[in-house]
Amino acid sequence: MAKEIERKFLVTGTDYRSGQRTLFKQGYLSIDPAHTIRVRISDKKAFLTIKGMTKGVERMEYEYQIPVTDAEEMLQNLCKQTIIEKYRYVLPAGNGLKWEVDEFLGANAGLVVAEIELRHSDEQVSLPQWLGREVSGEERFYNSNLSQHPFCEWDEKERR
Repeated sequence: MAKEIERKFLVTGTDYRSGQRTLFKQGYLSIDPAHTIRVRISDKKAFLTIKGMTKGVERMEYEYQIPVTDAEEMLQNLCKQTIIEKYRYVLPAGNGLKWEVDEFLGANAGLVVAEIELRHSDEQVSLPQWLGREVSGEERFYNSNLSQHPFCEWDEKERR
């Protein structure tokens, strides 16, 4: 059984840009909250990921590497919502953990979200200065929701 335990934060500074940067392109085959199915291409590799319903900061997650050509075809032919494009910056967080900061492009440009995967839900982490408000559990910040309701469509109240 695979479990993802993750906290998310808005980003207010730009110091994260010192991390290693990779371009991601992803789309969704299913956006049912009980089980999302994502196809992603990053760094000349492709993955199919199945995620269960989020409960607090935890959910089930299964990920499988697939051929890049298959992923490209799925993104083009099967993913009907907005394709998510983003740069991901990876930075050390201490204690073997890492920050992953997503700087969104295209229809989601202007949104920057940091996430950290934890070993257990009550694990304590040191928060960098460039982090803003925690948005863990706020569905509008889920990538699957951003594919349906991109950041460029949000009103000023939703952006806070």
